[in-house]
Amino acid sequence: MADEHPTVADQQQIWGGRFAEPTDAFVARLNASVDFDRRLYREDIAGSRAHAAMLGAQGILSAEDAAAIDAGLTKVQAEIEAGTFVWQTALEDVHMNIEQRLTAHVGEAGKRLHTGRSRNDQVATDLRLWLLRCVDETLPVLDRLTDALLTLAERDGAAILPGYTHLQRAQPILLAHHLLAYVEMFERDRGRLVDCRRRAAECPLGAAALAGTPFPLDRQMTAAALGFARPMANSLDAVADRDFAVEFTAAASLAMVHLSRLSEELVIWSSQEFGFVELGDAFATGSSIMPQKKNPDIPELVRGKTGRVFGDLVALLTVLKGLPLAYNKDLQEDKEALFDAADTLRDCLEATARLLPSLTVRVERMRAACDAGFVTATDVADHLARRGVPFREAHHVVGRLVAWCIAERRTLPSLTVDEFRSFHADFGDDITEAVTVEASVAARTSEGGTAPARVNAALATARARQATRGA
Repeated sequence: MADEHPTVADQQQIWGGRFAEPTDAFVARLNASVDFDRRLYREDIAGSRAHAAMLGAQGILSAEDAAAIDAGLTKVQAEIEAGTFVWQTALEDVHMNIEQRLTAHVGEAGKRLHTGRSRNDQVATDLRLWLLRCVDETLPVLDRLTDALLTLAERDGAAILPGYTHLQRAQPILLAHHLLAYVEMFERDRGRLVDCRRRAAECPLGAAALAGTPFPLDRQMTAAALGFARPMANSLDAVADRDFAVEFTAAASLAMVHLSRLSEELVIWSSQEFGFVELGDAFATGSSIMPQKKNPDIPELVRGKTGRVFGDLVALLTVLKGLPLAYNKDLQEDKEALFDAADTLRDCLEATARLLPSLTVRVERMRAACDAGFVTATDVADHLARRGVPFREAHHVVGRLVAWCIAERRTLPSLTVDEFRSFHADFGDDITEAVTVEASVAARTSEGGTAPARVNAALATARARQATRGA
């Protein structure tokens, strides 16, 4: 990266003849965005190619100039990807750096490329193109995570563990049922990203600075060439809004919420207090002083990185909230937040997808946690309710029964029929069968419930859905 001071010639290349002296060197560095927007080079070159081809087709540029521009842009892209391109801070951004180098290659034709467009519609086009590619690259990573959850559910999903409310043991469930809850969350996250992509797939190119252009552009042609669904309908809106970036970052924030919740459970479950799972050595770290430690650093990092994506979302909302139409320099602040949210989300999805297959599930510890609690208490109340006892009365009876068991250090499965009937005469002979963990799980046959048949059907449905995506 060249860090030269801008000269009057530099300024005139960007701004024309309006300014007689260069920008202050410190202000020039503050004003420049090339350090981070250079990652848009592919989109910028693709947009310029489409624009030049359209200008040629419309007779605005000669066929010779259009061909020269296309060939020159090919050279520029090759230089960037070979690492020989010299990025210049004095030229401010990715757009002017590429245009300057193009002009060095093809001469006057390069100076004609900007006909009928502005950096305002150019950057909006680049950013939307980048976002479309970003979503397309993120969805397969999200699918790999879902696939890892399904594989774990297929491998160890028959294990029974307590389901929790308030982090207190509540009712027994299948591990597969628990994992499928996250599959559903990530499926909604996927849908939000797809929806975001659909709304982002409109082309700003041709809006120019804010009001359109008098040149006879074919905006349908450039939109189609770049893979957009259509041109944007309003030139002011095309250059002024970044709601597509906000929408992506909001979707990323929700996906990070779900990743963070899963990570939190992995941290808790891998503790000695729970001992439900053990992370593979490749996804844990030790302590610099305590040799016995095996720390769940990857889930902790994912949980921690969630906050930075939230911050990116708030940053974008704050940038936009007070802007008058149309373009304002504040919008330069859109890119770093968007890039960071996208990079962080993809890295965290990838890390979690890699971690899940390494888990060792401690089936016996999960089951012991069920046996140590009163996770079938609701089944006892349901037993009475099915025999005609009002549920609120049954709830009260079982509450007294549990209190007695705690005082006597007994468990529900250890009680005899007569002991149950000492609390209520309507307990049936089959009550001792109803209070087992397996019976409780099997009884939850309502749609979406944890009964094995329901869970197996849900697992098959989710797996078939994954298969259609080539996961």
